[in-house]
Amino acid sequence: MQAWIPITIAAAFSQNLRFMLQKRLKETRLSTAGATFARFAFSAPLVALGMVVYMGATGQGMPALSARFFLFASVGGIAQILATMCVVALFSMRNFAVGITFKKTEVILTALIGLVVLGEGVSRAGVVAIAIGFVGLLVLSDPPEGGRGWRRFLNRAAALGLGSGLLFGVSATGYRGATLTLGIEDVVARAGLTLAFVTAFQSLVMAAWMRAREPGEVTRVFAAWRVGALVGLSSMVGSFCWFTAFALQNAAMVKALGQVELVFSFLATIFVFKEVVTRREWAGTALLVLSILVLVLWL
Repeated sequence: MQAWIPITIAAAFSQNLRFMLQKRLKETRLSTAGATFARFAFSAPLVALGMVVYMGATGQGMPALSARFFLFASVGGIAQILATMCVVALFSMRNFAVGITFKKTEVILTALIGLVVLGEGVSRAGVVAIAIGFVGLLVLSDPPEGGRGWRRFLNRAAALGLGSGLLFGVSATGYRGATLTLGIEDVVARAGLTLAFVTAFQSLVMAAWMRAREPGEVTRVFAAWRVGALVGLSSMVGSFCWFTAFALQNAAMVKALGQVELVFSFLATIFVFKEVVTRREWAGTALLVLSILVLVLWL
């Protein structure tokens, strides 16, 4: 099995855990921006410390960071902030599993963005898997009350989901582009250094924005440090795995396999949040699971 496959599965599991914790933060304590900020604020110091230890232990020096690196990493970081806010806002409108599913439009959009920006195509298996997954997303795009016609696509939940998918696609492409600009062979160093810059950048941007727009929210985030620290830890593990997978494989293929997160999210929906999953939602998810199997078995 290629290394990026188990790494991506670990990333999806950690990301699902982090979204579960953020959902709790959103429901009980913090605003959408506050729950989003928590993942960056608590993970950035952990990532920085981890990379200092790793680079020192392996005897590596800091590589030169080009303007291209900063462009890719910064655009990816801003896109991820906005995408995460869309997902957290979506949690108050649909159940946990469907909120995560809407986000999965990022698979299709990452493939398109990667082709345009980085010139990276997708294999035949990837195209088939993405097509099956897209049908599953169309099944899941109906509003809960069962609307038809234009309401299937023009409801607020769908807009937030599609918006997060587009932004996560931009983010994934930016992060892969950033790792490719570093002139070092060590995959761990490439992924970790990119992640360290991005999380520090995101923490500063969000802190400044919240200080101006939501006075006192930064203080409330740190007051919720018990859950916030878990958000940061799960975010660090998940992000490091995503960045490592991006350094090893085409971002669209990584995101396609990352749909395995849906399995984890449905388990959380049923057993943790005690939310109801409809037959239509099960059908849509079944199609998405089939797309994952096609991708893995054809590799």
